[in-house]
Amino acid sequence: MAALSAWHTHFVQLARYNVWATERLLAAVEPLSELDYRRDVGLFFKSIHGTLNHLLVGEHLLWYPRFAKGVSPLLGLDTEIEPDRDRLGQALKGGAANWEPLIRTWPAERFDERLDYKTMKGVPQSLPFAATLTHVFNHGTHHRGQISAALTALGQPAPVLDLVFFLQQTEATA
Repeated sequence: MAALSAWHTHFVQLARYNVWATERLLAAVEPLSELDYRRDVGLFFKSIHGTLNHLLVGEHLLWYPRFAKGVSPLLGLDTEIEPDRDRLGQALKGGAANWEPLIRTWPAERFDERLDYKTMKGVPQSLPFAATLTHVFNHGTHHRGQISAALTALGQPAPVLDLVFFLQQTEATA
């Protein structure tokens, strides 16, 4: 197998971080009562469940098909895909695990190109490929941070999700 380009290495690392952070967040959410899990805690998608569901919609049902297949599903950002919290968690883990193999299939020059897709309103859009892929992982970080704040507000411990902590763990086990 050919050596990975710098872009590949960077985005594979972000994909691995995404898996790691998703697993840690879901483990922190697991002890919540059903009431606290679904309570409106003032997040943009109201509850922890709503925000996790939004992550599934955004990362895995909208952006992944755009990057993987060039298709743009028409979904609302708050469409409830999976009402069952255990199945939602499994879908999030499975979706996160799909990114690394996809990233490895792209030729290095792909990262310098553009991503053409349609917005959720069906409007054609063209954005820089690598920057838009960065958005996908940054978006997950943003919403995991919101859930971490909600956990703290509910009196629960929030997981440490800093990228540097992931890097330190990765280096220590290498």
